[in-house]
Amino acid sequence: MNKRLLSTFLLITLTLTSCVTLSQETTPTKASPLFVTSTLPPTKPGLTVPTAIPPTLTLTPDPLTPSATSATSNCNDNAILVEDVNYPDNTVVPANEKFTKTWKLQNAGRCTWTGYTIAFVSGDRMSAPDSAPVPETEPGKLVDVSIELVAPSSDGTYLGNFELQNADGKTIPIGTEVSFWVKIIVGAGGAPNIQGTPIVSQIGNCTYTTNDGYIQTLIGLINQARADVSRAPLTVNQQLMNAAQSHSLDMACNNFLNHSGSDGSWVGDRLVEAGYPNSYYLEVLAIGLPQDAMNQWRVDKDHWDAVLNSRVTEIGVGYVYSKFSSYGGYWTVNMGGP
Repeated sequence: MNKRLLSTFLLITLTLTSCVTLSQETTPTKASPLFVTSTLPPTKPGLTVPTAIPPTLTLTPDPLTPSATSATSNCNDNAILVEDVNYPDNTVVPANEKFTKTWKLQNAGRCTWTGYTIAFVSGDRMSAPDSAPVPETEPGKLVDVSIELVAPSSDGTYLGNFELQNADGKTIPIGTEVSFWVKIIVGAGGAPNIQGTPIVSQIGNCTYTTNDGYIQTLIGLINQARADVSRAPLTVNQQLMNAAQSHSLDMACNNFLNHSGSDGSWVGDRLVEAGYPNSYYLEVLAIGLPQDAMNQWRVDKDHWDAVLNSRVTEIGVGYVYSKFSSYGGYWTVNMGGP
């Protein structure tokens, strides 16, 4: 399952009133990126936990999930999901089989974890108890936490969400998020068209994964959202696809989340280099899985207005996953029109 639980995303609507039309300027003025939080899958095996948030990123605190504070000691409480010890995402488990899921967490706060638990909160329970104890863990230390589960009897893909809670039952944030999960496949599983076929590649020292199934799923979700409000569907433009994929690869391999590329390029620069002719374009960024991206954009009016923009007619989507990056899967969506 292993996906990192830091969640942010960006939007710049480059030709709307509140933003800058970059393609018309020799030296584009870069709009300040907008960050919001959303659900993000946990990290993958082999993740190197960064010692600091990348300098290109500024997080906006989520008022719904503030940093927890112990009621008894006033110590700041936080945690990091380091890795899945076993049963990574999409592990095939025989029907009705009992299994023990284990995650490795790090106490990233200043409270000693005494009387802490992991609690089932949503999704597929898989016979999980309401909670399971966490061994006492001092600040800065690593700990394995486990839950006893039973695979369902029917074929399908199952996902159960869990939270870390202190002795008072208060949820402890995992980075900027609160939940982590177990995801298994029983038998033939479900929704294979959404899973897609991951392709592992390497460029320089960067090993990364692409997934055309994910890309097609996101394009379908965007066009369905547009159809729901009587907007015309967007057609795929290969030049926009190339620009979007190139930027997602740059973000994943260089471990940043921003509209500005690692070489200083901006959106308009990348579209010109890709040969895209239209002067009206938008770019939105996200992290996680296809539905995560939609959820991230939906909760912010400006982002959602961009997804539903009536002027754009074409779309290009890029997706790259790197298990050694801070956010796992990186989405770039470029849209344009005459």
